Amino acid sequence: VISESQKQQLESVSYSSRYALGLFYEASTRIDVPWAAQYITDNPCIRFISIDNKKRNIESPEIGPSVVVHTTVTFGSEHLDSDLAEVQQLILSHLERIVPSLPKPASIKCQKWKYSQVTKAVPNCLGHMILHTQPLLICGGDGFTCSNFDGCIDSAMSLAEAVKSHL
Repeated sequence: VISESQKQQLESVSYSSRYALGLFYEASTRIDVPWAAQYITDNPCIRFISIDNKKRNIESPEIGPSVVVHTTVTFGSEHLDSDLAEVQQLILSHLERIVPSLPKPASIKCQKWKYSQVTKAVPNCLGHMILHTQPLLICGGDGFTCSNFDGCIDSAMSLAEAVKSHL
């Protein structure tokens, strides 16, 4: 369905890898930190921490808080093929040093993102690629722009215009 040139362009896209860690607490738990989210610049493992319910302004006495941790791209790349349980322990040990007051969570979920954010998008692309015209097959997304909100909007607008021109 796709040309060799298109295939090569799609294969040239590269992504960063990282891990996310979710810590989930009982409803009565208090997480006593003066912030809702924090960008960490001086840790080799952790890049971002949020008290998710606080960040989203949905604190409730019926629902326990949750903490979300994102690792650095370097950490994600270095541990891409490591055992998930070992990675989880590494992240937790770094988190304990950054936020020693965190209570013990009721549950933890560690998630590997093999494809986290675009580091190199499809070259010379305007936010989408038409793979086939009859029937119309178009692909888009941040792999055709950049991994941020604006990139996603740019791709969506580009896709909408491409579809519109084929109606």
